[in-house]
Amino acid sequence: MAEFSDTFKKKEKAILIGLSTNKTSRKKLDEYLDELTFLTETAGAEAVSRFTQSLPAPDPRSFIGSGKLQEIKNYISQNNIDIAIFDDELSPTQLRNIEKELKSKVLDRNHLILDIFASRARTSTAKTQVELAQYEYLLPRLAGMWTHLEKQKGGIGLKGPGEKEIETDRRIIRERITLLKSKLEKIDKQKSTQRKNRKSLVRVSLVGYTNAGKSTLMNLLSKSEVFAENKLFATLDTTVRKMVIGNLPFLLSDTVGFIRKLPHSLIESFKSTLDEVREADLILHVVDISHPDFEDHLKIANETLYEIGVVDKPTFIVFNKIDAYNHKEKDPDDLMPKTKENISLEALKQTWMAKDHAHCIFISAREKTNIEALKILLYRKIKEIHLSRWPYDNLLYRDVEELIRLQNN
Repeated sequence: MAEFSDTFKKKEKAILIGLSTNKTSRKKLDEYLDELTFLTETAGAEAVSRFTQSLPAPDPRSFIGSGKLQEIKNYISQNNIDIAIFDDELSPTQLRNIEKELKSKVLDRNHLILDIFASRARTSTAKTQVELAQYEYLLPRLAGMWTHLEKQKGGIGLKGPGEKEIETDRRIIRERITLLKSKLEKIDKQKSTQRKNRKSLVRVSLVGYTNAGKSTLMNLLSKSEVFAENKLFATLDTTVRKMVIGNLPFLLSDTVGFIRKLPHSLIESFKSTLDEVREADLILHVVDISHPDFEDHLKIANETLYEIGVVDKPTFIVFNKIDAYNHKEKDPDDLMPKTKENISLEALKQTWMAKDHAHCIFISAREKTNIEALKILLYRKIKEIHLSRWPYDNLLYRDVEELIRLQNN
């Protein structure tokens, strides 16, 4: 009987492993493992079980301690598990020790994210950026990962930048890293030239946590067909579209999404992509308000923006997916204080968001809810930026609501 094609291969079975320390509560750890589950599914595997451990700090040798490691080893052998995925970055020593003990494929969070990026990269620029990040991650772990790379294999965590390169030695890897960095420097110069040619138009960038709905909003506003999917990191390349609201043209760009513990090597290698955000005149920070951890996502995205040097830019917070926002009505007899799980959307709008973010709006890109109000908000701010640069421009600004109505008709 003929073998099934690759299309019908079974998904790899994965177990997820998280550590609760003095800095991480068990509740927060569960939230982190929920996200790791989504990452695992995005990579194409099935998360079948979770293991958690509580320690004051990570064990320097085995990360989770020898007792828990033995428990995981028994589970892997009894349930034919293909891969063990840790929610934190493992040191080269920890990785070697854990692999030796489990006798199984082991990935940490950074390796998993890099693998997803490798599978998502479509253009030459994105592939170069991801390849550089992969090599910089692999270099210090080469001794421990040597057995992985001796032969051609498939599966998650093995979409390497080229096994034949890694099989040689560290010197070859370093030469490859130097070559890729040189290639990216040329890309940086090309992108910089392209951005200089766009200075005649106001530039708006969509940013935010991955899977917040940036690409869907991009498609809706620009009437384009940017790839959008309910998976993490659907967009790696920056997409720029020219838009016109009323009689006012501007450029709208969609960028790679951020995530908790985004590997530093990825931030560095995606510098040319993120320069589009750095040089934007206006930031639209898209937040998935239906996600239980949307406040953390907002904070993490802000921290990433700060890390790449995006500070003090005009910003609108776009709270997206209001159609998916769910809350439980609080029992009147319940004397416990309200939490975000039992606050209605209308009540939420009156909390810190309205006070701390005067420039915010609540929309649903999928249901096209409140999009006209967003366009009006955009128009007014872009007009303000435009006139501050070219005060004697002869654009005939009519009433903004009338302009949008005419455009939609």
